[in-house]
Amino acid sequence: MSRAGDLTAKEQARVRAALRYLKIRHGGWDRLAAALGNCREQVYRVGNGSAPAAASMAIRVARLAEVPVSDILDGRFPPPGTCPHCGRRPEEFFDEETVVE
Repeated sequence: MSRAGDLTAKEQARVRAALRYLKIRHGGWDRLAAALGNCREQVYRVGNGSAPAAASMAIRVARLAEVPVSDILDGRFPPPGTCPHCGRRPEEFFDEETVVE
């Protein structure tokens, strides 16, 4: 049985950030929940901060993201600089002033 006390407050915040990133990449909470094998309500509550993230959620998120759990808990996933609103990584943006048409 996992408990909220399994993760520190910082680790829980990092799991939430990873969930929000994966939500964008998977096309919404429903698809993300299905990919994680959790019910939508639980994933949505954790992702939006109204429920604590547990160690079991961190493991599921890491497996889905295909990264080590330590990358989730240490804040290396999603990559630093990833937009929290659109989920895009810095390398996905381009400098519009240098685009040649």
